[in-house]
Amino acid sequence: MKNRILIAEDEREIRELLTMNLEAVGYEVIEAASGEEAREKMKEYQGTIDLALADVMMPGLDGFSLFPYLKQQKIPCIFLTAKSDVVSKVKGLKMGAEDYIVKPFELMELYARVENVLKRHEKLQSRIELDHCFIDLAGHQVKEEGREIFLKPMEYDLLVFLCKNQNIAFTRNQLLDSVWGSHYAGETRTVDVHIASLRKKLKAASRIQTIPRLGYRLEV
Repeated sequence: MKNRILIAEDEREIRELLTMNLEAVGYEVIEAASGEEAREKMKEYQGTIDLALADVMMPGLDGFSLFPYLKQQKIPCIFLTAKSDVVSKVKGLKMGAEDYIVKPFELMELYARVENVLKRHEKLQSRIELDHCFIDLAGHQVKEEGREIFLKPMEYDLLVFLCKNQNIAFTRNQLLDSVWGSHYAGETRTVDVHIASLRKKLKAASRIQTIPRLGYRLEV
């Protein structure tokens, strides 16, 4: 089952961009073009929304006014806004918002913040499914077609990272920084070796595509 995210954003282009990118990395998204519509969606999906991204500057029922309704349903909220002043940030955080992201923002930053909030509230899905491969994040276990697949620690971490960031192309250096850590002093060749090993061990790893002169992308 996918995590369900409510996006309350009156600017259609931004709302559709967020929806497209969050769905691409495996989330289910509910769109609302106003605070009033978001409130109706909350009633429709009561108890099943894991997180809300709410624009502060919506006309009518704005993000700050919508927040008490989110709080009532215990839906954690990240505020989205073009306002970068400290007063607005402090107001949002004092109300109890989980985070506050100023537009424009990098999608990778958004993904990380969304995952951190879901993890903090113990709402992050503990299992990833890829074709007939199942990754148990809590048990640190991988099974494919009912058979347990034994992966080396960095193979496992690389697979999980790519699965959590589906359809996004990464350079080898980005994968080294994200999976091995920025302190790692090895060569980018390490990434190639681990990708090759995953492809040998897992049929599902055939979804990891090589991007010429760039790196890799897991396509779903």
